[in-house]
Amino acid sequence: MSTVPRAVSRSGALRHEALFYHGPDDYLAGLRAFVEDGGSQAEPVLVVVPQPRLDLLRDALTEASGEVGVRFLDMAVAGRNPAWIIPGILYAFVAEHPGTRVRIVVEPIWPERPAVAYPRCVQHEALVNLALAEQAVSVLCPYDAVGLDADVIADAASTHPVLIRAGVRQPSAGYGSPEAVVDAFNLPLPEPDLTPSTLLFDRAGMAGMRALVAALATEAGLDPERVDDLRLATNEIATNAVVYGAEPAVLRVWAEPAGMVSEVIGGSVLTDLLAGRLPASPTSEQGRGLLLVNHLCDLVHVHTTDSTTTVRLHVNW
Repeated sequence: MSTVPRAVSRSGALRHEALFYHGPDDYLAGLRAFVEDGGSQAEPVLVVVPQPRLDLLRDALTEASGEVGVRFLDMAVAGRNPAWIIPGILYAFVAEHPGTRVRIVVEPIWPERPAVAYPRCVQHEALVNLALAEQAVSVLCPYDAVGLDADVIADAASTHPVLIRAGVRQPSAGYGSPEAVVDAFNLPLPEPDLTPSTLLFDRAGMAGMRALVAALATEAGLDPERVDDLRLATNEIATNAVVYGAEPAVLRVWAEPAGMVSEVIGGSVLTDLLAGRLPASPTSEQGRGLLLVNHLCDLVHVHTTDSTTTVRLHVNW
C-alpha cells in the first residue's frame, strides 16, 4: 500500500511537494532532479522563483528540461500578491497545456519576502491543495531550511502532503486540512501606524467613496495609473460590501512606507475560500470582482468574523 497521502496519489491529480534545501548546491540539485524528471516525460516546465535564484537556475535548468524547455518568472514580480499565484501563474500555465501534465517550481516564501505577506502566503499554499486537486500538475515549492525560521518550515509541512529532504521523499506527518490552515491564519489585521481617513458609505455614496480613494492616493503621491488600480479594486470590494451586507459599510484609507492602503469593512461574511483564486467561468457573470482585485493589487488581506468581512488592499508606490 502506498504511504503517499491519498490527496496526491490519484492518477492525474495534483502533486504538491515541499523541498527543504540547505544552500545553493542542494537547491540546484533538488530542482534539477524535478525538472529532469519532467523533461524525460515531455512535461512542460515553469520555474517561478525570486532573484537572484532565477539567474542561478536559468542555465542549469534549461539544459535539464531537454527538448520541452522551461519558462522562468520572477516570483517577486509575478507573484508579489500571493492571492494571484493560483489563478495568474499556476492555472494559467495548466490552461496553456490542455491534456498534458505540467511541472511548476514555485517559491512563494523566501527570507527576504516582506513579513506582511507571510500569512497570505501560507493560506495560498494550503489553498493550492483545493484549487488544483484535480489538475494534472506537479508543483514543487522550495524552502530555504537555513534562512527561514523553524515556524515557517513547520507551516510548510502543514501545507504540503509530501516533503523532500536531501533527495528523500516522504509523507508529511504535519500535513493538515487546507480549511484548518486557512482558518488558523484568519487573524485580525494589525492597526495602521497612522490614523486612517474613514468614511461610512452606502449604495448612494459609492461615487463619493471612489472620489475619496483617488484624492487621498493622488495627494500622497501615488502614480496616476496605480491610483486608478486602487480606485477600481476598492470599488469592486465596496460594491460587494453594500450589495451583500448590511449598509453602511466602512472605508479606511492610509499611506504606509511601501504604498497606499484601502480597507473596506462590510456586514457580510465571505465563506468561499477560493473566491478570487479560480479563473472566472466564461458562462457566468460571477467570480470576476475579487479575481480582478487580486490582479490589480500588490497584496490583499481578507479577514472574516462571524458577521463581517474586512478586505485590505495594498498598492505599492
